[in-house]
Amino acid sequence: MGKKFTALEPTHQEFIQRQQIFFVASATADSRVNVSPKDVASLRILDAQRVAYLDQTGSGNETAAHLRADGRLTLMFCALEGAPVILRLYGRGVVVARRNPEYAEMLASFFDGAEPPGARQIVVLHVDLVQTSCGYGVPLFDFKGERATLRRWAEAKGENGIGTYSRANNVVSIDGLPTGILDPVGDEQLGPASDVPRAAPNL
Repeated sequence: MGKKFTALEPTHQEFIQRQQIFFVASATADSRVNVSPKDVASLRILDAQRVAYLDQTGSGNETAAHLRADGRLTLMFCALEGAPVILRLYGRGVVVARRNPEYAEMLASFFDGAEPPGARQIVVLHVDLVQTSCGYGVPLFDFKGERATLRRWAEAKGENGIGTYSRANNVVSIDGLPTGILDPVGDEQLGPASDVPRAAPNL
């Protein structure tokens, strides 16, 4: 039976921290729905109603485009070992661009100042609903380790190469929606509602 909560409880936080992977889902009213897998090592629990993940350069930038146009964001975690559980975090997200001073503040405060090669932005989810469900249909998997491919690719590209790649591949979504990745600081529109809270660098 599914259960609903208004914030992350300690048991939810402990469950998240034990996982190796999570999934990010976003869309607009008229766009395709995007779902992306992410490494839990990139995620931080800021408090009971905020989580953030350090996003790296990839073949697209759908989440940023959707948050800029719509704001809705869902994160899903599921147990691939041990007791079956699915945990979803619903809410509204904002993108903290790498060129934004807040990015450096958050990197220092929550990520020990460590920035992997190819890092492009921090995505912050302001949680308004936590939902758990049984997860009985999720199969069991053994974790073997992280892939080094993305890091090697980013290191080979270098800072200039990553910039060129981003300008070619990360400026608009597959539906033609702007991601805002090249917008000047202060000009980016990170969500349609002006009352979407920004992430505070310090708790």
